[in-house]
Amino acid sequence: MTAQRLQLTWYNKDKALIPTETGKYGYTWVDPSDPRYCETHTLVLDDYVQGSQTPKSDEFAYSERADLEPQDDNLLILGESGDVLEALTRVPELAEKYVGKVKLIYIDPPFNTAQTFASYEDNLEHSIWLTMMRDRLHHMKKLLADDGSIWVHLDDVEVHRMRVLMDEVFGADRFVAEMQWQKTYSPENRSVISHSNDTILVYCLNQERFKAVRNLLPRSDAQNLVYQNPDDDPRGRWRPSDFTAQFNPAENERESQRYTLTTLAGLSFDPPSGRCWLYTKDRYLELLEDNRVWFGASGQGAPQLKRFLSEVMQGRVPTTWWPHEEVGHSQEGKKEILSLFPGQQPFSTPKPERLLERVITIGSNPGDIVLDVFAGSGTTAAVAQKMGRRWVTCELLESTFTTFTRPRLEKVLNDQDPGGITRTKGERVDATEDGLPDGVSPEDAAKFTSVLNKLIKDDPELKKSVEVKTLKAASKTRRTKEVLNWRGGGGFQVAHLSPACFDYAPELDRVMLTAAATGQTLIESVTANLGFTLLHPDDDYIFDARRGNALLKVVEGVATTEIVDWLASQIQPGETIVLAATTVMDGVRQHLRKLVKGSRVVALPDDVFRYSEGGDQ
Repeated sequence: MTAQRLQLTWYNKDKALIPTETGKYGYTWVDPSDPRYCETHTLVLDDYVQGSQTPKSDEFAYSERADLEPQDDNLLILGESGDVLEALTRVPELAEKYVGKVKLIYIDPPFNTAQTFASYEDNLEHSIWLTMMRDRLHHMKKLLADDGSIWVHLDDVEVHRMRVLMDEVFGADRFVAEMQWQKTYSPENRSVISHSNDTILVYCLNQERFKAVRNLLPRSDAQNLVYQNPDDDPRGRWRPSDFTAQFNPAENERESQRYTLTTLAGLSFDPPSGRCWLYTKDRYLELLEDNRVWFGASGQGAPQLKRFLSEVMQGRVPTTWWPHEEVGHSQEGKKEILSLFPGQQPFSTPKPERLLERVITIGSNPGDIVLDVFAGSGTTAAVAQKMGRRWVTCELLESTFTTFTRPRLEKVLNDQDPGGITRTKGERVDATEDGLPDGVSPEDAAKFTSVLNKLIKDDPELKKSVEVKTLKAASKTRRTKEVLNWRGGGGFQVAHLSPACFDYAPELDRVMLTAAATGQTLIESVTANLGFTLLHPDDDYIFDARRGNALLKVVEGVATTEIVDWLASQIQPGETIVLAATTVMDGVRQHLRKLVKGSRVVALPDDVFRYSEGGDQ
């Protein structure tokens, strides 16, 4: 039996959307069979942007990331996200490269907050918004690798509907987590309740495969600080952990783990009521011999297991709470944009690079493909580039594309973007003569010194006192060299969507060619919409595209029996012909079918979409 899924319902859910105007957020409802919706646009390649990597300098320290090979197989597209996704999934050349191969998708779509932003009209009606997102999610699902994940960033307005929608598209069993990002660090006093966080929904295609490949986060200094070495164990720092475990007598009495434990000092211990020892007696004796059991500094305490830092997981499992101290906040994102574009009005909702760094760290590895179809200022692509990932991104608004997205990514490639995750402050380290006290981190010592200086700032006598000088000496720290994580380099292809070649008049139920449908534009459009792979013909090759053993020829004009005869003379045994022409003379279809079995004629524009759906002509 097929598992039942909870589904949303909304006005015109069975309809599709097409843009009302190129380059703007505005849509109208149409039937899903409408050629204006069904048309697949191709990508028009404009130019390629190549960056240069800055040589290393003694001024800085460099992370491992700075030595990654800069990626140059990246794609920046000007165009509507739905049409871009359609191209990536349906144009054969693009589908071969991207379908099932995108490791991480992060999108920050219009929040539908009924606000007018500087760069977007973010006021889409709920049903329009849901239809728009549903259609794009279906395409993104096709692009996602089997071990990949999709991260959808929203606020309170639509996140609950999006959760159900993603359950519908991906399946409720593909849900991974709801990440909560602390986007602000101070309350908004004008609000009834100040909203301090956004939600990032995470889904995957395969839970087990995603769990196997998702990355851990770096361990924090605070996590490492709990590991000490009070007994100078040559294996390094360790922390004590409980030597007992719970058990249920009704299920298993654990007799082998309930015994009187004798220490080296001759003390005896029994496990507490309702608990047993963590290991059997034989295993305890082995651990004791290996100096892995701790009885306190006095040797008189209850047993504890020594867990060594070198043996624990070399990273931390991601959690759902992302505080601004770790991943940045909205103001940090705005400052990053302002530093790149002084004097420009910043976006209302830019995301800090540290936030995307965490997403990309968890969900991908160097060389993987990262996709974002709502580029905005280009943060996702910028961070992906700095982290050695390949990326594909698109932006609808030409003003945003030319003012922010492309220039920012060019700056990244040319090492003209020192902000964000490009640089990391040097590590704060111990600068005392005898070392900091156990349990005191360099960060703790620095905070102590800062507070101490504030307390004595108005007391010259205290500043000179031996006690204060002693405290400062005992808490002295310094920072190491600034660390560079990115030195520029790599490149990206700039492209835009091809113009529409097909129009439709619903009142006449008639498909028409547009003024743009001519020359190479027409050839590429027909090729993509019929599902053929474009050929790169030389002087001796006359067909435009191929699909298996079928060869396509697009004729902007009249298809005649003479053309059919000529084409038939150019094919090899076993090959068939698809002839697409703007005018078809009587008898040409029958002549081609008789001459080359399995061949057919496609009349432009009427037959294109019937053909692509498998209809007989």
